[in-house]
Amino acid sequence: MRAVLMAGGSGTRLRPLTCDLPKPMVPILNRPIAEHIINLLKRHNITEVIATLHYLPDVMRDYFQDGQEFGVQMTYAVEEDQPLGTAGCVKNIAELLNDTFLVISGDSITDFDLQEAIRFHKEKGSKATLVLTRVPNPIEFGVVITDEENRIRRFLEKPSTSEIFSDTVNTGTYILEPEVLDYLPPNQEKDFSKDLFPLLLEKGEPMYGYVADGYWCDVGHLEAYRESQYDALGGKVLVDYAYPESSPGVHVGQNTYIDPSAKINPPVLIGHNCRIGARVTLEAGTVIGDNVTVGNDADLKRPILWNGAVIGEEAHLRACVIARGTRADRRAHVLEGAVVGALSTVGEEAQISPGVRVWPSKRIESGATLNINLIWGNTAQRNLFGQRGVTGLANIDITPEFAVKLGAAYGSTLKPGSSVTVSRDQRSISRMVSRSLIAGLMSVGINIQNLEATAIPVARTILPTLGVAGGIHVRLHPDRTDHILIEFFDPKGIDIPKGKEKKIEGAYFKEDLRRAQIYEIGAVTYPSRLVEIYTTAFEKRLNVEAIRHSKSKVVIDYAYAVSGAVLPRLLGKFGCDAVVLNASLSQTALSMADREVMLGQLGQVVQALQATFGVQVSANGEQLVLVDEVGTPIRGEMLTALMAHMILTAQPRGTVVVPVHASGAVEQIARRHDGRVVRTKANPTALMEACHANSDVVLGGSGDMGFIFPQLHPGFDAMFCIAKLIEMLTVQEQSLGQIWGDLPRTSHRVQMMRCPWTVKGALMRYLVETHPADTLELVDGVKVVDRTRDSWVLILPDAGEPLVHIFANGDDREWVDQHLQDYRQRVQAFIEKEQGIRETLLS
Repeated sequence: MRAVLMAGGSGTRLRPLTCDLPKPMVPILNRPIAEHIINLLKRHNITEVIATLHYLPDVMRDYFQDGQEFGVQMTYAVEEDQPLGTAGCVKNIAELLNDTFLVISGDSITDFDLQEAIRFHKEKGSKATLVLTRVPNPIEFGVVITDEENRIRRFLEKPSTSEIFSDTVNTGTYILEPEVLDYLPPNQEKDFSKDLFPLLLEKGEPMYGYVADGYWCDVGHLEAYRESQYDALGGKVLVDYAYPESSPGVHVGQNTYIDPSAKINPPVLIGHNCRIGARVTLEAGTVIGDNVTVGNDADLKRPILWNGAVIGEEAHLRACVIARGTRADRRAHVLEGAVVGALSTVGEEAQISPGVRVWPSKRIESGATLNINLIWGNTAQRNLFGQRGVTGLANIDITPEFAVKLGAAYGSTLKPGSSVTVSRDQRSISRMVSRSLIAGLMSVGINIQNLEATAIPVARTILPTLGVAGGIHVRLHPDRTDHILIEFFDPKGIDIPKGKEKKIEGAYFKEDLRRAQIYEIGAVTYPSRLVEIYTTAFEKRLNVEAIRHSKSKVVIDYAYAVSGAVLPRLLGKFGCDAVVLNASLSQTALSMADREVMLGQLGQVVQALQATFGVQVSANGEQLVLVDEVGTPIRGEMLTALMAHMILTAQPRGTVVVPVHASGAVEQIARRHDGRVVRTKANPTALMEACHANSDVVLGGSGDMGFIFPQLHPGFDAMFCIAKLIEMLTVQEQSLGQIWGDLPRTSHRVQMMRCPWTVKGALMRYLVETHPADTLELVDGVKVVDRTRDSWVLILPDAGEPLVHIFANGDDREWVDQHLQDYRQRVQAFIEKEQGIRETLLS
């Protein structure tokens, strides 16, 4: 007799395990489900097997080949173009089935007596015999009713609760006569239960149900997958073990080393070429594949580890599934029901919460807590907040469901009944995310002052006037065109401090979310006169008469990103000629290359119009690049120096606040004007806080981040900066080009290197320990200062990526180049050494 093995399923309910495997090839006790079925067939003298394939067919063909190694003869039939259904694919091979044949599902584990079922079929003279079994909960299966002679009278595929009329279900194993296939049309999608069997019933063909004794489990979802493993290991089903029994209930493969101090509670299965470290605990039900390493002191309670997994020291695994080649580093926790797809990495001390699924080739950062499925993107971060706010891939990391939960987490850190502002840029993706945040906030009893599409400078100015507990702004990330950035403000409009970020993260990861009663749900209101309030504050902080007499002409390029309504109207009110370019909104952000092209075009327009200067505005009104009167761009450190020079010329003896990595030219400029420089950590919150902690601050920020004018509002404001530039150029009677020519020439270079999260702390410690204390400044990162040359090198870990930045600054270009190269080599050597040590410990 021939058997047809139905092996075409993709197993969507077993994802992520079936992302790169067809369901019949998923391992049970380190053997594919299909191999257990072939062993069952072989035990009942069925050795001719035709496998019908559709999803990833080469995986099964490569494994079984001609079947000789497994004691059977294998033939394959591939559904090339489209799936033909359970019956359609058998119809497709009807020419190979000229006698009674058996059909068996490729995604179940069973030890039914197939020969007894075949004897029953022949005894009854049946055209189609369904092998049945009784189950406690038949909702997920096809229910069958037979009469006293076991002839099938009625069946229903996957009934609802109200439709259940029997606990006897279809197991997907059939014994058929070849003529029943004549009822099926060729090359059409047809199903046994939905199409063929109802037709046979209607035609009065003899169709019987054989109720089998024994074990049967449909491995249709992840819980059933784990249970079938535990049942097989516990002897509830007759299967062939891949390894001999070394002691009662403990099966161990060849060339496997188990440290004598390891504690093993049977039943346990351990594959070939494994290494089980000292003091490891393996609880009953643990299944370990081939070539698996388990580090010292790991605690494994019923996990299922596929081939090639690496488990770090002191890791804790609880009734989870770790797929092929996945690595769980030191002290990682993977909890009950979690599934980690193939070739993923769970970082040191990371935790995957119960029931969470991680798709293949993902990375969970060290210390991260993952409590939602990780399907898209590449990484689960250990923190929500990075260098600036919460950021992630638009509609992949930052999804509506993520934003709802984030809004609820933020609202749960505030008093019930509090109010917050919510604002955004004008893109549709930002509208979607802001509405989701609003829903989360309302659900925990927070009221919303919805500012809708508003430039950030306007939102920060408005916020303190509304008496709210804080604010949120959503926008496309200014530097990463496929990312969303969500920023949180305190009641003054300053970015919230790290302590507040940690509270929000705690509420999010621990799911410590308040739930409001119906009458406590937050309300949404829409404040008016936003632009008028901002305009009034704007005018008060300017020398309006100087601007009116300037007769300036300014070309403003909005690069299709920022609403152009506010600034040109203000400048027009002051008698300035504002020429606006590219003010219409694009739903997709421009690439850096596109913006560079537009910057060149801006320079040409400035020259052609003989304008005072040009400016390209970005980051929802926070950042800018200047173009002088001859079309030369001024940006980055040169822009920082230019703004410091102009402000301190207008307000000598003032204080300028810059990030720790800003060019040393700022100090030289400050000395010229008897001013002072304060350096802060390299993040916007630190800059804002420092600007408001010192009453004599006249300017904060940098060319890369934007500029803060504390007398106006606490954040960056490109619009006010443009107006202030017009004022200062008029009063100082100079052009941008002339001022640029007077700036000190300092060499300032930066390089970026990859540096694993797990190495960053050790690298900083190494740098501190290997330099004299009087040469170090530890504002942010490690700055090594050569005071004799007024030069320095800064090694600054990136707050959001596994990177480190190396800055070198000085008047001598050769000194800068040499020290940049030297420190790059030192950092690289240390990273390689640390990684080597960690790999040795794991092995």
